[in-house]
Parts: sequence; C-alpha cells; structure tokens
Amino acid sequence: MTKLLQQAIAQIKQLPSDQQDAIAARFLAELEDEQKWENRFAATTDAQWDQMAAMVRQEIANGETIPLNEVFPFQK
Repeated sequence: MTKLLQQAIAQIKQLPSDQQDAIAARFLAELEDEQKWENRFAATTDAQWDQMAAMVRQEIANGETIPLNEVFPFQK
C-alpha cells in the first residue's frame, strides 16, 4: 500500500461510519468503472481502432472538430 493511500485511509478512519461508507461506496464504484474501461480497451480490436481513427480523420476533414487550443487555451 502506498503512503498516500495510507494517509487517506487514516483520515477516513476518523470520520463517522456513514461518511466512511459513503466514501467507500464511491471508491468501489470508481474501481468497478475503471475495470470496465480496462476490459473494453483490452477487447477493442485493431480493426475497431482503425475504424475509430478513420471516423476522427473524416470529422477533421469535414471541419467538425474544434482545435484543442480553443478548448483548453494555453495560459502562462
């Protein structure tokens, strides 16, 4: 277990039981969601990746995208 996780658990232990359960439920849901994404990515075939890339290229060619710097302007 990492030190950061140990710190988080130590702080959670100090909370009332209902808050501990709420945090635990969110944490377990996050782990489940992460596992689902990992499974979906692992099951994606090269042909599916190629199809998605072709779709993105077509959207770019059609002008259906927004430049990344407009979505996330660079700030100094």
